[in-house]
Amino acid sequence: MADRWLILADDLTGAADCAIAFARRGRAAAVTWGAATTVEAGRLPVLAYDADSRGLSAQAAAERHAECLARLLDPDRTLFKKIDSTLRGQPAAETAAAITHLRARAGTAFGICAPAFPATGRTTVAGRVHVGGRPLEEAEVWARDHTYPSADLTVVLASAGVEAETVPLASVRGPGLASHLERLAAAGERVAVCDAETEDDLDRIAAAGLSGARARFFIGSAGLAHALAAIDGKPPLEPVRIAPGRGGSLIVVGSLAAASRAATRKLAALAGVVHLPVSPGTLLGDPAGTAALAARVEAVLASGDDALVEIAMAGIPDMALGPRLAQGLAAALGPVAAGIGAFAATGGETAAALLSRFGVDGIRLVDEIEPGVSLGLTLGRLSVPVATKAGAFGDADSLVRIRERLRIVRTEGSFS
Repeated sequence: MADRWLILADDLTGAADCAIAFARRGRAAAVTWGAATTVEAGRLPVLAYDADSRGLSAQAAAERHAECLARLLDPDRTLFKKIDSTLRGQPAAETAAAITHLRARAGTAFGICAPAFPATGRTTVAGRVHVGGRPLEEAEVWARDHTYPSADLTVVLASAGVEAETVPLASVRGPGLASHLERLAAAGERVAVCDAETEDDLDRIAAAGLSGARARFFIGSAGLAHALAAIDGKPPLEPVRIAPGRGGSLIVVGSLAAASRAATRKLAALAGVVHLPVSPGTLLGDPAGTAALAARVEAVLASGDDALVEIAMAGIPDMALGPRLAQGLAAALGPVAAGIGAFAATGGETAAALLSRFGVDGIRLVDEIEPGVSLGLTLGRLSVPVATKAGAFGDADSLVRIRERLRIVRTEGSFS
């Protein structure tokens, strides 16, 4: 069984929600990003790294991954190539880069791909991704942001020159899955695309994949990470405690997903939460407006209330503005870092931009609030409880649950 892992992701929330799977099962784990970091990577059984490649071209994403692998993938670590469960970004090019790196190191490379995350409604049937039981191509997230013409994983991987073969549900659930994967591995450099509708399917894939004699790597989302982590789990880690604080929580919604917007409305209606929507125009060209936002947030946090900051987009959003808005919000809120009692963000790009501006370069993963929502402690100049959530995950009450868990941690000093 693999004891040491490198989780390489294209965004921060993905890196965190995979790493927390291992931390919950007794393996110390942290997520980091950038070049300089306070994370002692060599000592960690599980290192997750945000390559920040979601918005890059295929070539640039592949080059970014090649550099990360050369720098971070020690010989004793097994690679988990985290991809978005709805195929955003450049998973094909990044998988091709992983194969090239592993081939150069070991002479061959065999990937086991299972992007299903049943706890969040993501499944794989006949080699195609589904959301909520319907084809991914019919989902909101696909209409808003997609890279490929279809969600057929063998076709997606072929676009980057990766040979792939589907392993259907009947084979996943049959008695010979390990032998099936071993035959595919022996046939040459390729990826096995495994169907999965349930967590039990993922458990079977993980067990069969780890039992093989040939070197291999894994490609998937947090669903597969949890299945892998559950095999040969370790005793629980020592409980994490911090000094209780009086400052409120800063909760930032940068995601455009409907799930995040619905959760924002639910949270904004609660007592002790001050809703502070900010327009793209303010973030991109209104210094007085951003200064006023920072002053308001600082006052709310100092009072012990929670500040809910939402990037308010009207009409059809311009996805190209995403990186600029995240950086604009980070610049606006950078001055309030010292007053933050706890922090949460939806959307990996938003979370990474703000945390970096706060002087944070890593997160020690501690627990999972709900599927796809990790809880940890920031590392670097700022040390506060932090929760990260992918924008399309969760329901209307997700932010309410996140806020309540952060309140308990920051006021009682206990993550348990």
